[in-house]
Amino acid sequence: MTSGPALAAGAAALGVLAAWDALAAIELARVPAALSRALDPLLRAGREGRDPSPPERRRLGLLAAGVLLVGGWIVAGAVAGVVLAALGPWLALTGVRARRARYRSELARAAPTVARALADALAAGHAIRGALAAAGEHVEGPAGAELAAARGALAAGAPTEEVLARLRARASGRAWDGIVAAILLQREAGGDLARLLRRLAGAHEEALRLEQDARSVTAQARFTGWLVCGLPLGAALLAELAHPGYLASIVRSPLAAWLAGCAVACQAGSLVAIRRLARVREG
Repeated sequence: MTSGPALAAGAAALGVLAAWDALAAIELARVPAALSRALDPLLRAGREGRDPSPPERRRLGLLAAGVLLVGGWIVAGAVAGVVLAALGPWLALTGVRARRARYRSELARAAPTVARALADALAAGHAIRGALAAAGEHVEGPAGAELAAARGALAAGAPTEEVLARLRARASGRAWDGIVAAILLQREAGGDLARLLRRLAGAHEEALRLEQDARSVTAQARFTGWLVCGLPLGAALLAELAHPGYLASIVRSPLAAWLAGCAVACQAGSLVAIRRLARVREG
């Protein structure tokens, strides 16, 4: 029996103690602040729908790469950690885009509520600028935040057309396009804007119901696509567990590796095709 395992265990224990002493020597109060500053762009993307600046993207990408490097190294080794770290910036940017898309989806769902709030404010005797300010007090969530920003811009003296154009660009949806177009049309041609906004609210609610029905109909197709694409991966993991080294033997064989690569490419292509066919565009 050699002393190698005992020496390795002692070295690991000493390494843990050294790391503990090093952490104790660091001013830990700065770590949460730095972490929150790096994660702030991701949080603001879901809270305010804002796109991070290039420096913020770099910090977020470095944070994701570092976490994946450490996690992959601990779980699967150095090579897996480096591979996962290379995907860190892409995953961070994907997370930001997903949160921004969720923010805009919530804005689209709140469009009928905003239209009715504006109609009520106009019916109460407010002008358009006053109606925008009053509606923001009764709407919550992302739509309320956008209306609050519009109210602040109007209070600072910004032109109504500029505020509406900014609101339309940030919402980026057909429902908000219709609300802004109705307001601008009424400013030019007159008419009963409150009644028009209530009609728009009813039309948007009907469109949202149709979108929900379409998502329900296509949910089975999306689930089937993910299930079919995940079956080969599950089978490969089970084969590796039953016979360790099975996946490595496939990689070592040129023909088997080429066939496995073609299978992975076909699975990825089918998944992308199913996702595009089952996609429901939001209004």
